[in-house]
Amino acid sequence: MSFTERTYIMIKPDGVQRNLVGKIIARFEERGYKLVALKLVHATPEHLENHYADLKSKSFFPGLIKYMASGPVVAMVWQGLDAVKTGRVMLGATNPLQSPVGSIRGDYCLAVGRNICHGSDSVESAEKEIALWFPEGVVQYTHIQEPWVLEDN
Repeated sequence: MSFTERTYIMIKPDGVQRNLVGKIIARFEERGYKLVALKLVHATPEHLENHYADLKSKSFFPGLIKYMASGPVVAMVWQGLDAVKTGRVMLGATNPLQSPVGSIRGDYCLAVGRNICHGSDSVESAEKEIALWFPEGVVQYTHIQEPWVLEDN
């Protein structure tokens, strides 16, 4: 358990096109996570193939890359207590129909192929994804809310 754990969260093209960026960011801010990197980017197919390399053998891979390259994505890094695990819970199941109401996918999605967001599935994946999307690094700062969100140990 780490207060400085980081996770990579990406709002996919459907989330951007549906104007859900602010709502998704608000969920992480309201939960108490600290935004340490953010950019809007129209990723190249090559960049996306690198990001989704573990899915290359799947039959849906070409369609996934085409969809992800169809419009801009919002790439973000959030930092805080158990950011990877909690971030995944906040997003909900990959299949939105299996996501509970209250999760991002449970509230805003109906189909696996349009599930509006991606979140790192492990600390190791987060480190790789952050390095891929933010080679320049992230912003280091102390957030004024930290003592109000996290207790001293």
